[in-house]
Amino acid sequence: MIPEYQEETLTDVLEAVETTDLMDLVVFNDDFNTFEHVIQTLIRVCKHTNEQAEQCTWLIHYKGKCAVKNGTFDFLRPMREAICEEGIDARIL
Repeated sequence: MIPEYQEETLTDVLEAVETTDLMDLVVFNDDFNTFEHVIQTLIRVCKHTNEQAEQCTWLIHYKGKCAVKNGTFDFLRPMREAICEEGIDARIL
């Protein structure tokens, strides 16, 4: 018995890839600000829950820094400015 003829079709698949320049808003530890001040600032500025703000504050204290928010530079800039106005060192990296 002779096998039947099969036609093979190749199809190109295009993948849409969205590139965004996501950055981190990083808060750094210091010897001046209290835990409560940093927690309240993160709640007010970054819209963290109390638990999120507390966890970030502990990371800042023990690790020296913590990425508290991520997004585009334009999204993070007003938050960074508000945090710095409170006397807390924050940078967009």
